[in-house]
Amino acid sequence: MAPSVAIVEDDPGLRQVLSRGLREEGFEVPVCVSNGSDLLRRIDDATPEVFIVDIGLPDVDGRDLCLAMRSRGVQAPVLFLTARGGITDRLAGFHSGADDYLPKPFHFDELVLRLRALLRRGGAPRPAPVGLHLDPAAHTLRHEDRAIMLTPTEFRILATLLARRGEVVRRHSLINAAWPPGAMVHDNTLDAYIVRLRRKLTDIGQAGLLTTVRGVGYSIT
Repeated sequence: MAPSVAIVEDDPGLRQVLSRGLREEGFEVPVCVSNGSDLLRRIDDATPEVFIVDIGLPDVDGRDLCLAMRSRGVQAPVLFLTARGGITDRLAGFHSGADDYLPKPFHFDELVLRLRALLRRGGAPRPAPVGLHLDPAAHTLRHEDRAIMLTPTEFRILATLLARRGEVVRRHSLINAAWPPGAMVHDNTLDAYIVRLRRKLTDIGQAGLLTTVRGVGYSIT
């Protein structure tokens, strides 16, 4: 069976080149969209084995999109495309759950080799908490008919916890995911955000979901 890849790229010319070229290389391309919202709407109907995601999407930062995907239990490899190739940008991409990073402009043959390497590693799906949905474009959390706004930092902390449901996520991992590389973040700053998230989870009927593991970090069960 041909490996399947989803493409999220807002440049129509590049999107067409990628779609056509990958099909010629033997890939299936069941999802080829220009923004993050369209991907999230289709992600439950299609199950690509690997994702190509442009970071600079028109409606959402690709890193927040990756976090939202991970929070839904999507563990398929993600390769970021971006014109921003600095070390801080690459670190931020990996902290958001990406598996590889290819700066633009790139050689198509290299992209294909990277995709095949990611496919060999694969990724087993992991269920997300039923009924909780993060929207990276609107920065909202929704449960059934209730929705609540999140700040960008709250969004990234919660998405990281949801992506690793059942695990204890260490404090430094949450800080790396939620703040830019090198940011000075005090312990009480993270604690304050956790308090706010607990309050918001309670507001949508999810009290007790977020727990503290003293001296280590936090967990969503």
